[in-house]
Amino acid sequence: MNQEYGREDEDDFEPEATRRDAGDAESSRASRGWWDRNADEYQSDHGAFLGDARFVWGPEGLDEADAELLGPAGALKGLDVLEIGAGAAQCSRWLAAQGARPVALDLSHRQLQHALRIGDDVPLVEADAGALPFRDGSFDLACSAYGAVPFVADPVQVFREVRRVLRPGGRWVFSVTHPIRWAFPDEPGPEGLSVSASYFDRTPYVEQDERGRAVYVEHHRTIGDRVRDVVAGGFRLLDLVEPEWPEWNSQEWGGWSPLRGNLIPGTAIFVCERGGTA
Repeated sequence: MNQEYGREDEDDFEPEATRRDAGDAESSRASRGWWDRNADEYQSDHGAFLGDARFVWGPEGLDEADAELLGPAGALKGLDVLEIGAGAAQCSRWLAAQGARPVALDLSHRQLQHALRIGDDVPLVEADAGALPFRDGSFDLACSAYGAVPFVADPVQVFREVRRVLRPGGRWVFSVTHPIRWAFPDEPGPEGLSVSASYFDRTPYVEQDERGRAVYVEHHRTIGDRVRDVVAGGFRLLDLVEPEWPEWNSQEWGGWSPLRGNLIPGTAIFVCERGGTA
């Protein structure tokens, strides 16, 4: 759950944090606005960690170069890869450096402007993950490092769209905040180590303005929910990776920190394969 607040207009305001229902349209609108407002700060704060052409799965710093969750780096050459929620397309640039043919998709126009600032070597598409603007069977692989999935009300719709644009046997790998984190305060220090909410409460986390309009929405699923969503979307779950916090990583990123990372998981990575032949 995010504590970095945006701006709806030029007047300062402190959004109200609450838990309430938020549907597809409201969630999508809030996400687009939040990332457009906060892209500059996000890239300034985290750009050095993310790099310009690095594929990192989350705040722990697990690199795809080491994890090979999409497959061996040498086997990526010539593959068509879709990155969903690409931000400034850092992961896509790493994929391109391995010889893949990535396409970087994001809902936020401002995030994609940062991608252009870094370089114009990767095709960029501004679109919603729930309605991918590609033909059936366009890609060999799809990936998302904390992009789109935590912010959508209907992840199964996203997964079905990903399945549609993948070729048979295509792999879909995505990372999200580990569901157990929803039971704890979003704080990096000792105050973030005590359970404060029910893990089983699926009510979305919403930040809203003074008129009750959502300006940030994040949706919670349990581990079991995520597995069922993957299957309902037409995929087989091959692996569930929970990265451990490495000794070299001393950074704090929102609620992620060495203190918490050494005690409870912060990221869950789902490695999936497209089922069926049609």
